[in-house]
Amino acid sequence: MPIVCERFTTSKLRKFEDLSKISTYGFRGEALASISHVAHVSITSRTADSKCAYKATYSDGKIVPLQQGGVAEPRPCAGNPGTQIVVEDLFYNVVTRRKALKNPSEEYNKIVDAVTRYAIHNSGVAFMLKKHGETIADVRTQETASVKENIGALYGASVSRELLPISSQNPKLGFSLEGFVTNANYSQKKFEFLLFINHRLVDSTALRKAIELVYGAYLPKNSHPYVYLSINIVPSNIDVNVHPTKHEVHFLHEDLIVEAVQKAVEEQLLNCATSRTYFTQTLLPGANIPAALPPEEDTGPSTSTKDKPSTYAYHMVRTDSREQTLDAFMVPRSLEQARGSGEGDEELIEEAGPSSEGVELAVDATMAEPRSEGGAEVGGLGKRKHTPESSESCVVTMEPFKRKLRRKEVKLNSVQHLQQLVRDGQHSGLSQIFQNHKFVGCVDQTRALMQHQTKLYLVDLAKVTPELFYQLTVFDFGNFGFLQLSSPAPIHELVMVALESKENGWRPEDGPKEKLAEFVVDLLKSKADMLKDYFSLEITQEGHVRSLPILLSSHTPNLDRLPDLLLHLATEVEWDTEEECFQTLAREFGLFYSIQYDPFLLEDSADKQGGTVDELHTHSQGSQQQNISPALCKRQPWRWLVEHVIFPALRTDFIPQSKMAEDGSVLQIADLHELYKVFERC
Repeated sequence: MPIVCERFTTSKLRKFEDLSKISTYGFRGEALASISHVAHVSITSRTADSKCAYKATYSDGKIVPLQQGGVAEPRPCAGNPGTQIVVEDLFYNVVTRRKALKNPSEEYNKIVDAVTRYAIHNSGVAFMLKKHGETIADVRTQETASVKENIGALYGASVSRELLPISSQNPKLGFSLEGFVTNANYSQKKFEFLLFINHRLVDSTALRKAIELVYGAYLPKNSHPYVYLSINIVPSNIDVNVHPTKHEVHFLHEDLIVEAVQKAVEEQLLNCATSRTYFTQTLLPGANIPAALPPEEDTGPSTSTKDKPSTYAYHMVRTDSREQTLDAFMVPRSLEQARGSGEGDEELIEEAGPSSEGVELAVDATMAEPRSEGGAEVGGLGKRKHTPESSESCVVTMEPFKRKLRRKEVKLNSVQHLQQLVRDGQHSGLSQIFQNHKFVGCVDQTRALMQHQTKLYLVDLAKVTPELFYQLTVFDFGNFGFLQLSSPAPIHELVMVALESKENGWRPEDGPKEKLAEFVVDLLKSKADMLKDYFSLEITQEGHVRSLPILLSSHTPNLDRLPDLLLHLATEVEWDTEEECFQTLAREFGLFYSIQYDPFLLEDSADKQGGTVDELHTHSQGSQQQNISPALCKRQPWRWLVEHVIFPALRTDFIPQSKMAEDGSVLQIADLHELYKVFERC
């Protein structure tokens, strides 16, 4: 320790020939000596077998006493094994050099950048860097972390998950390569290039340009990758002394090595170019739904153009959310009579007359028998073979309404509180989107596209419609119409079907299925008066379901899920507390009426256009491709219902909740302004 800060003490050179094979960060042994001439340096060190540590201070390359008048020698002190070097008052005696320093923040950022790069490369060493007086470290890595884990910790998961490992070696050229590069899914504004040659952080203009040339074919204009390379070259082939700060190096066969590195990077990018990965998110970057959207600009005529801002093409909205289409008036044949059965004023409800003639809807469901083919279980609904002889067909009918009653005013505090909870959870930004949207089309049964201003959104109906029908149940509480079943459906048999489903989680320890089914029947019979009065769910004393509530005109629920509804009314509803009872009931009705994927459902295009044998044969072929018998399939104009029944309800009767801006219920997938940026690059 007495001579550690003297010149050449820490030199790595033992003989003259060592200059031709330098493999360390430094080699002359002048770093500590130089620092001790311009700063106050103190070193505390303890060896593994020492009982205590020793501390010494240095100035101008010489050890000095810790206290004035003391002895210039290391003094014992407490300390952990290892060496700690403290540099204070940098350039205290060189005023001109001290003035050349920039502000502390800039200098600290440069230190952070250098330490970050070395921390990534030295995966077997733990690094920690924090500003004086701060408790949180700006750089921290673990001793056991790998290079990729260090990149993720210091640069973020968005970089680490897109990394591709590269490696190459050429004994003839005397070099080997290890590193990580980002694939074509990742890009950033600045080229982040970490290059280590023989473990020394350096830069190579030729190598940088070669890698940028490769990525130019994969990334958009003005986008750059993240690249970390560790190259080992035979020490005798490299010259580290061509730059005062050792920032640049020269080596033999530079052109050939650069070409080899370029080829290794290009091969990895070609291997991953067969597919691209896209991570879904609630919104595109920088396009978060605000709490309240600005009002739409008035596009009417203006008499003055003074101070009027320029309107660019990507700001123009070429659709009107208020326009109607002729398709809305072309009602499918299966729904035409039901829609024409009479609709009253918004303040009136309609009640089915006992002597009315039924109007059949095009909805047919097997109530007591499961859907199966060849005795195999389909959809977890049971094991009995589905044949025309063993099925009991239940046809839903909407009775013509004979008389109209005024809406009942709900004065229950529990219901009013549930309604207020819905209002309090409103997301005003999403509300404006739904209220002023333009329907674009259906992607599949559970996803649809809508446009608002210059943005395109993907709506997950499987997540949105349960909330829609829950709100319809809460706000129309006690004012539902009756959706009559042509013949009462036995609750006991339906619950037995539901218990056969693995999704409902029946276990032998829960008890015999027969007793559970009897329990459900008895419970629903005891609640029959309340269910009929508040929810239009009519339960007979014989244990049959006679009617269901009409939550939305022209919308009939999927009766294949009726067994699950009846079972959940007994197992998922909290019957002891009034508010929780109404809330859980509304949730179950919301799930029952919601739009969910149905493998047996086919688009009934023939219903609207007359239909031909060829069209029906095409539907049958489509169902056979899914290993489902055409005889089990249902035909329904579900696209028409989504566009002209569900989305109008979302526009007028829906209060979007704040959680929907984060759970993927609504995804922004395109923005006209951003698309124009892409087109400008092409």
